[in-house]
Amino acid sequence: MNKIIVYVDDATHAQHILGPVSARQAGDGGAAGSTHWILVACAPRMTHRISKWVSHSARENWRAKWADKLFAQVVPWLRAGSSQHTVSTVLAKGPLPELLTQLLAEHGTGTQVMDARRPKQEAAVPVAAPAAAAPVSVIVTKKPSRNWSLPGSLASIAAMLFLVAE
Repeated sequence: MNKIIVYVDDATHAQHILGPVSARQAGDGGAAGSTHWILVACAPRMTHRISKWVSHSARENWRAKWADKLFAQVVPWLRAGSSQHTVSTVLAKGPLPELLTQLLAEHGTGTQVMDARRPKQEAAVPVAAPAAAAPVSVIVTKKPSRNWSLPGSLASIAAMLFLVAE
């Protein structure tokens, strides 16, 4: 039985990532046997200031509802690929490396791990321009340094002291 641990935070992005893998697993059929998907829901981070407004139990309830909604979208899609697919769900409540260590100990160290989470906006790669577009020249200008140079600042301080002393 193939076991695959998958980190998920968005259903549509996960379907794009897992589509080829699921099709390959279903295509192997009897040769590879059944596939056991272990879905790990990674809820969005909440700021540390939210504890001022929301209790811990309310946050845990929100995470559970969020994960149930995510699993309701992903699990039927994975099971539709093949009747041999089994799916188990886990909600990440702590750091992912610790959870991964626990899951690998439970399911075996040969378990495949996939990250199907949506990339963060800061890390997103910009879309390339079409090839037919004219090349754009980039002009790089160096911004002036905002640090004062030591001799210049000492000279101006000395000038101010000289003017004040007169």
